[in-house]
Amino acid sequence: MEDNKPNPQDTSETVEPTSTEIEQGSTSTEASESLDATVNKNTETTDDTQRFIPKKGIGQRVQKTVSGINIYMLLFILVLFIVAFIGFASYSSNKKAENQSVINGQELSQQDLENLASSDQQVGDAQQTLTIASNAVFNGRVLVRNDLDVAGTIRVGGALSLPGITVSGTSAFENVQVANNLSIAGNSAVQGTLTVQQNLSVGGSASFAGQISAPSLSVERLILNQDLQINRHIDAGGPTPVASRGSAVGGAGTVSVSGTDTAGTVSINFGPGSAAGIIASINFANNFSQTPHVVITPVGSSCANLNYYVNRTTGGFSIGTTNAGGPGTSCAFDYVAID
Repeated sequence: MEDNKPNPQDTSETVEPTSTEIEQGSTSTEASESLDATVNKNTETTDDTQRFIPKKGIGQRVQKTVSGINIYMLLFILVLFIVAFIGFASYSSNKKAENQSVINGQELSQQDLENLASSDQQVGDAQQTLTIASNAVFNGRVLVRNDLDVAGTIRVGGALSLPGITVSGTSAFENVQVANNLSIAGNSAVQGTLTVQQNLSVGGSASFAGQISAPSLSVERLILNQDLQINRHIDAGGPTPVASRGSAVGGAGTVSVSGTDTAGTVSINFGPGSAAGIIASINFANNFSQTPHVVITPVGSSCANLNYYVNRTTGGFSIGTTNAGGPGTSCAFDYVAID
């Protein structure tokens, strides 16, 4: 009996594919190759398209860039730049000023201070500056051979002796004593009382808004624009004029005068042979600038019977009568002469 089991050699035989399976595989391979060709063709077309796109001009690029910039942002950036520049310039200027104001100092050692205290030492030269930060007390004298510039206030506890002083601004003094002359080129205003111990000489005009009080006042010429009020007597000073007898006073008659050119008294003594005419002549010590007004008045009753009159000139006046005076009688006339 034959065994129907398969032979082991038969299991090693290769199974051949069918024709249908071969056709399907061929179709699938052709489709894959067709798809790869299409993709490669599209890629080549895209590269060629990009290769032949025309490039944009510079103007178009600038226009595109400008259109994309915000104008307000540009203005803000410009303002920030200006502020930064101003700040930098101010900082540089202040820094330069600080550098200029800085004074290179040099400290004095203890040995230097001892040398200054014990002898006459010269510190530095005119090109250097000695800056003392602390207070300084000088027991002796201080000599400054050049100009002295003081930035603050000068306080002097004692007397200040100066050969000359020039003050350009306003000055305030409590007490000022001038030993010699005081010359003021401009106006001078005195708020309080002005006391002059000796003479006061005024070359020009003087105006006084208030009263003038003086024990004596000597002026060459006084002009009053308003009324003159005199609360006391008028004492006319000056030299005494000269009196001379007239021919009508008679033999051995005498004439005398007392007073001044302005006012006085003429005394007359009649002698034998008196007659009508000029009995006395008065010559002024100082002539008037024009013929004065002379007023005579008889003193007492002894001259009451005389018909007197007066003649006047700039140099004097004379007293005459139209009738003769009695021999041995005396008579007196007061006179006032005003220009």
